[in-house]
Amino acid sequence: MDTQMMDGPWSGRLYTGAWTPALAGGVIDVVEPATGRPLIAVGRAEPADVRAAARAAAAAQADWAARGGEARAQVLEAAARALADMAEVVSRWLMRESGSSAPKAAVEGQHAVGFVRHAAAMALEPGGRILASTPARTSVAERVPLGVVGVISPFNFPLVLSIRAVAPALAAGNAVVLKPDPRTPVSGGFLIAQAFAAAGLPPGLLHVLPGGAEVGQALCADPDIAMITFTGSTGAGRKVGELAGRHLKRVQLELGGKNPLLILEDADVELAAANAAWGAWLHQGQICMSTGRILVHEGLHDALVARLAAKAQALPVGDPLDGAIIGPLIDPGQVARVDAIVKASVAAGATLVTGGTHDGRCYAPTVLAGVTPGMPAFDEEIFGPVAVVTAFATEDQAVDLANRGDYGLAAGVIGGSVDRATRVGARLRAGHVHINDQTVVAEPQAPFGGMGASGNGSRISGPANWEEFSTWRWVTTQPQAPAYPM
Repeated sequence: MDTQMMDGPWSGRLYTGAWTPALAGGVIDVVEPATGRPLIAVGRAEPADVRAAARAAAAAQADWAARGGEARAQVLEAAARALADMAEVVSRWLMRESGSSAPKAAVEGQHAVGFVRHAAAMALEPGGRILASTPARTSVAERVPLGVVGVISPFNFPLVLSIRAVAPALAAGNAVVLKPDPRTPVSGGFLIAQAFAAAGLPPGLLHVLPGGAEVGQALCADPDIAMITFTGSTGAGRKVGELAGRHLKRVQLELGGKNPLLILEDADVELAAANAAWGAWLHQGQICMSTGRILVHEGLHDALVARLAAKAQALPVGDPLDGAIIGPLIDPGQVARVDAIVKASVAAGATLVTGGTHDGRCYAPTVLAGVTPGMPAFDEEIFGPVAVVTAFATEDQAVDLANRGDYGLAAGVIGGSVDRATRVGARLRAGHVHINDQTVVAEPQAPFGGMGASGNGSRISGPANWEEFSTWRWVTTQPQAPAYPM
């Protein structure tokens, strides 16, 4: 085992502006998915840790907000540089903790730096506008911080899905209490803390508290936390939204997806197969944006399925440290769930073209053809490396199949005519639509979020960050108080 990887200030600790032992929670044993072996033990937070962190964050936040955008931007730029300097360590942790392949880990690290740099630029943007009013009155609508933001992030893209909330929240003048998934506490939290500490972020503004559901519940109920931003499953998101709403907090939910990729009859089948494979199998399909339904015109169906099968059989599966492209699923429970969906769909009439087997936590890239509505593989988010293929005859049928179900996160359309593909894309119910691309697309400057069961209509990143992480305040100024007639 790489003992150098296990060394770090987070061993047995939490981050509260300094590396401190948990109050009462003991430790979390982090397991390496590829091997099943213990990787490191970090501090386990308890609700009492949340209460203490929220108090400290609230106390530190006012001074941070008063520093102004330029000072905040300088810290964020320094954090981006620190994170870039940590690229090798970041990639290694992502491979060890989350089962990321080397290319996925490298891209995630690069994107994380991009999110912090974009947040630094955000801090310098205009923070309000002048409103029309009476001649003697100056009327201003200004953006002001919410206070303390609670961030609950998942295991699959742990670094990016934490930092895309942490960085803009800080840029807007807030403090942050972050609960990373307890399976990925280092890449989803402690590396971020290390980068911001190196950048000179004042103590008390960022807290990292790995823990279980009770920690998330404490965040949602804490009186010093003004907002919760959550990325995870739709089921968990409903609970977060309900509890946070009960305590009158702002809530930003980015949830699951069953994302369609439509391949029209004039598409290049080679390019379409490459896009479908990337969208379905990247990071073992453990992405909310994964291509969950490959809807292909019946004239291209057989050729596409054959190409997908060939790609699946050629992909190396196993430990990412050994060069595998398809690594492990996060835990045995997820392996069992994926396998159950595949088996149930085959029993319902789908054709298992290739795959459908697993070795430990490593599930072989799988192709299911002949999948129709009502089968689990068509209806459910799988979160595993399963390419689900359904044929269609007409454009209307394709759109109907794409819009089935409650989700509405991402969609892609591939076709030879850009105009036609764009018209088809305009008919899809999704928060982001990609013409001549697959569904796994994200950029720091783009608003991200879904419709229906994929979220609560909120967005994160790009122009949405000011909307989410600040609130409007109306301020008027007059030379002297009016003489009201009372």
